[in-house]
Amino acid sequence: MTQAAIATDRSSVLESLRTVLAAPLRRQTYKNITYLALAAVLGQLYFVGFVTGASLGVGLLITLLGLPILVGTLAATTGVASLEARVAGWLVGVDIPEPAFISKTSIRDGLVLPGDGFLDAVVSLVTARSTWLSVGLVAVKFVFSIVSLVVLPTLLGISAASLSTPFVYESQFVGLGSAVTVGAYSVGPWVVETLPEALAVAGGGVVFVVVAANLLNALARLQARSIAVLLNGGRTEAVADR
Repeated sequence: MTQAAIATDRSSVLESLRTVLAAPLRRQTYKNITYLALAAVLGQLYFVGFVTGASLGVGLLITLLGLPILVGTLAATTGVASLEARVAGWLVGVDIPEPAFISKTSIRDGLVLPGDGFLDAVVSLVTARSTWLSVGLVAVKFVFSIVSLVVLPTLLGISAASLSTPFVYESQFVGLGSAVTVGAYSVGPWVVETLPEALAVAGGGVVFVVVAANLLNALARLQARSIAVLLNGGRTEAVADR
């Protein structure tokens, strides 16, 4: 290996290490956290809305209301996929294609649907592959919303509690890793009674914050790229970053 190659590898390692350590200070980290927080809420809403609409539509198929409700549910689902594509681009920086039905619909000069009339537009919606991939997105987003609901509050809560230990360890009503009860401040089984012990916990908290920030960044990118791959029909090579 030449000296130039060794220098390049060393520079690459140092750059990667710098990126990892600076994660809590980067603006993108907080955009990713915002994306995960939105995912925790929106994923639940998407799933409940789709299941409600689909169940209601199927249940009313014997009437004149069932089919319009199902079509409306599919249209709303493609709208959800379009919204997700935009949010992932804005916050995570991953380009995701809009569903075909949405990309061919215009509202600039009034509602203009794809095709040669309303019936043709409905056929276009139902037969478009991207419509059914959007349904899959709702299921995937629901799974990620559960993960975000667990991971995000846990990592942020531990980070905040550990970093604040020097300021609150003398309180009689707080603790980290156990129920909040009257007594000494504790971190799991370890009781924090002195300032040096509190500073040690805070020092560990700094390390934890770096790890947590990188984990949250990875989770946000995994979610956005998974959705991008899904809406691209499984083609990973079509996924691009902004």
